[in-house]
Amino acid sequence: MSSYKQYVAVTAEFTVSGELNPLWITWDDGRKFSIDRIVDCRRAASLKAGGVGLRFTCFMYGAEHYLFYEGDNLWFVELKTA
Repeated sequence: MSSYKQYVAVTAEFTVSGELNPLWITWDDGRKFSIDRIVDCRRAASLKAGGVGLRFTCFMYGAEHYLFYEGDNLWFVELKTA
């Protein structure tokens, strides 16, 4: 099974100390998912889908997911192909 990048719209905020915090993910079809908690943020590569950037380890609806920020306001998640 392989993976690919799915670009998504993200609503995020910058804190007064300059940290970037994603708050919501919005899919192309309009579905919105709230990010409940961020447990880690580091510069990392997406080993499954390719690409590099800030990798946020997030919890959404009780499940852990990676959200990548490539810069220039480009965000993606890793999705698996069938």
